[in-house]
Amino acid sequence: MSDRSLIRTLPLGSPPWPTLDPFLFCVHHDDRYPAGNESMGPAASLAGRDLGMDFAGKDGWRMYHGDVVPGFPRHPHRGFETITLARNGYIDHSDSLGATARFGHGDAQWMTAGQGIVHSEMFPLVHRDRENPTELFQIWLNLPARGKLVPPHFTMLWDQTIPKPAFADAAGRTTEVAIIAGAVDDHRAPNPPPHSWAADPDANVAVWTLRMEAQAEWTLPPAQEGSHRALYFFAGESVSIDDEAIAVGHRIDLVSHRATRLRNGDRRSELLLLQGQPINEPVAHYGPFVMNTQGEIRQAITDYQRTGFGGWPWKSDGPVHPRSEERFAIHADGRREVP
Repeated sequence: MSDRSLIRTLPLGSPPWPTLDPFLFCVHHDDRYPAGNESMGPAASLAGRDLGMDFAGKDGWRMYHGDVVPGFPRHPHRGFETITLARNGYIDHSDSLGATARFGHGDAQWMTAGQGIVHSEMFPLVHRDRENPTELFQIWLNLPARGKLVPPHFTMLWDQTIPKPAFADAAGRTTEVAIIAGAVDDHRAPNPPPHSWAADPDANVAVWTLRMEAQAEWTLPPAQEGSHRALYFFAGESVSIDDEAIAVGHRIDLVSHRATRLRNGDRRSELLLLQGQPINEPVAHYGPFVMNTQGEIRQAITDYQRTGFGGWPWKSDGPVHPRSEERFAIHADGRREVP
């Protein structure tokens, strides 16, 4: 029997990146926004952009579905979860439950859409005197049939609460692991939402980001057998697994129950790990809805048209907070939270 950890590599290509059950979707947004104007949009001409559908990356940034402020104005979800890792810049969240937040610079937001929610995710360009680089991962995690219609819920994982242990090799070179879900040794992530697939102890869900110094070595610990485990190598030059050098820009599929020795190349590398036991159920996907059957998709569309998943209590489709507002969250029950 082979003792190799490496199963295969796949080029990442254009977003969204390919994912494995229980994950549905993964996009790395990395925009070099210019200074902001008085409305916290780009202080630059928007001529030549397909506003409302701008994914072209002209000048190194995108408006996405925004027409004044970049981002994703109100849109519905049902049947799965979103995990947003805000690595740089700010995200202003608002939803149909009346909850709202500003988060960024290492924070993560974990939202269980469940039976249905409408939300917006806008990227306010708060700095008028300098550029506003914004980087985030948007990850969709599926829910099993029994959890498709749970009450919607969001949890903030503030940067200060996310464990980031650094592991040094024999030469003192470090690998830092930010643990958004799961655990590494005795370092455990904050709790996910209560009805998350990750809340099931047998689901073995892990979401980590790895930062490896040049030439650092680290052993990825074994996980539960039967889990899907993938590393997304998105920054750096090369890493080696099983003595095979892998260039940046690849998904690396690994045997979950074997320890895997990572050896970095001559530049700092960054990788995203997505891991979990597969749900192994049919997936019916239509736009922002992920269910098990086409009949359930039709019902989701009907329910949204009929109820609006609670309506929209905000004055605009893409509300943003005042420029001076710091990071915070107000939950649906009125509870205010700050890092």
